[in-house]
Amino acid sequence: MSSLNGDVFVGDVGVAATARVLLVDDSQMIRLSLAKVLEHGGFEVVTAANVSDALGLIASQCFDVLVSDLHMPGAGDGLTVVSAMRHSNPKAVTIIFSGYPEMKQAAAAILLQADEILVKPMAPATLIKTIRERLKRGAAAQTRAALNVAKILEQNTQATIDTWLQCVELEPHLMKITLSAADRCAHLPRLFADLVSRLRYPLPLGTRAFVSSAAGAHGLLRREQGYTAAMMVEESRMLQVSIFQMLQNNLHQVDFSLLLVGVMAIADEVDSQLAQSMASYVSESNMDALPVIG
Repeated sequence: MSSLNGDVFVGDVGVAATARVLLVDDSQMIRLSLAKVLEHGGFEVVTAANVSDALGLIASQCFDVLVSDLHMPGAGDGLTVVSAMRHSNPKAVTIIFSGYPEMKQAAAAILLQADEILVKPMAPATLIKTIRERLKRGAAAQTRAALNVAKILEQNTQATIDTWLQCVELEPHLMKITLSAADRCAHLPRLFADLVSRLRYPLPLGTRAFVSSAAGAHGLLRREQGYTAAMMVEESRMLQVSIFQMLQNNLHQVDFSLLLVGVMAIADEVDSQLAQSMASYVSESNMDALPVIG
């Protein structure tokens, strides 16, 4: 855009065009009413009823403005749509609106993704004015530190392990097994490396093609150390909680378009490694149960 006039801009080729708006909201009533408001304001409007439809439109069409509800049912939310728009068209103005006034007070992380947050219901004039002002200024100039889940996990591996260990040390039934911190955490660096690899080279969810010799060895070692199967399951559960808490603490950096897939891959891989550890644990137990033949 080389110059702007209200909601009409002149592109680099000198041809006047009306700004195209993608409006995303799961409420049909809101979509229809806001679309009329925007069209009355001179914008060309395309609507989407959910995140999936919005992502398809972003991938196949060009928009100058995104106006999206924050909270929508199903997979993803408004930030997922914003993140996708950022990748597809970094110059597009992105506006999130929410029915929760407190979002204005908790907006720091969201504003790293979107340019503006509006609380609904909003006056039509407010929406039109906000879009026009944002188009004049362009998308926020600040650099958005949007990282994928693999990078965030890699950067926070040791901190997450430390958090996990703190949680374990608060569980008396786990602490019945006396181990040094190093021995208790010995399996985790390799497990985190496997998680990062799984995130960078994704597999269909449910696939256990990553056979980890370290996971099998961990099951045998935990058995030698005196762990019960229930203890191993509890440690694995606490590991997932620690990882997800770390991601929650780093939402201001997350690429939201990849967050849901990353979370599912982490859960899937942690469960897969637990299954492999348990298989070796049970196998060794069965071997010990066999009669000794002299």
